[in-house]
Amino acid sequence: MEILKELSLILDEKNIYINEMMSKHTTFRIGGPADFFVTPEKVEEVCNIVKLCKEQSIPYYIVGNGSNLLVGDKGYRGVMISLYKNMDEIRNEGNHIYAQAGALLSKIGAQACALGLTGFEFAAGIPGTLGGAVMMNAGAYGGEMKHILESATVLTEEGEVKTLSVEDLQLGYRTSIIGKKNYVVLEAAIRLEKGEESQIRAYMNELKEKRVTKQPLAFPSAGSTFKRPEGYFAGQLIDEAGLRGFRVGGAQVSEKHCGFVISNKDATASEVVELIKQVSDRVEEMTGIRLEPEVKMIGEF
Repeated sequence: MEILKELSLILDEKNIYINEMMSKHTTFRIGGPADFFVTPEKVEEVCNIVKLCKEQSIPYYIVGNGSNLLVGDKGYRGVMISLYKNMDEIRNEGNHIYAQAGALLSKIGAQACALGLTGFEFAAGIPGTLGGAVMMNAGAYGGEMKHILESATVLTEEGEVKTLSVEDLQLGYRTSIIGKKNYVVLEAAIRLEKGEESQIRAYMNELKEKRVTKQPLAFPSAGSTFKRPEGYFAGQLIDEAGLRGFRVGGAQVSEKHCGFVISNKDATASEVVELIKQVSDRVEEMTGIRLEPEVKMIGEF
């Protein structure tokens, strides 16, 4: 109750949820209750919530669309800070797009297309927010965030709001300085090029068709489950290990794309974790290559 009182001094009552089921806020549709789920609307509120959590030694986690996240069945003991929807402002200046961390990549892609700006097409179909995309240097179809990012404004561990250049962000394969130093992405500047709207839209539709054809979009998942081993494709290794369609309870290796673990018939988080372990063990046994999960796993399983 003391934490609720402190949060109420920072946020309006409508922005604070108690024992909120995280299954409502992840694309896996899996996850138990978070002690507190808060939806700040301003940078100042984010800073104050993080400051409170640090001062009170309360665990906290920044969540966007929950598209790369698996929350344990027993939930999350702490504060989930959601930037999705409330902090999703997008603005344009010339060839630049400035967007807050909670803006969906699809929304940014649609706006870029309408403005006749090219370069963001690869990201427009990724079901996540800008903050998560910057943190993990999201990529698809040959493109990566590091190719179009100019800078990102972050909240540091020390409570300072500062802007980092793309070089400062140290973007690598599904990694950045943000995760390493526990920064919080607040906004990012994206630099694109002038193009023809019709051509941009055609390319976006082409990539969308590839996703629909090759990915198991009809089932809840957290997207690509495993990181790509250098020189290999995770899905191919899993397929060659004879694990296409392999199941643990309601969790299943997708028959459409073996790189995806899907929830088929209401999988639990523990079933997903066990499936990931068994797949990794089998692939390592057969190839000597250990697959690492790309999905973030938090909470109590």
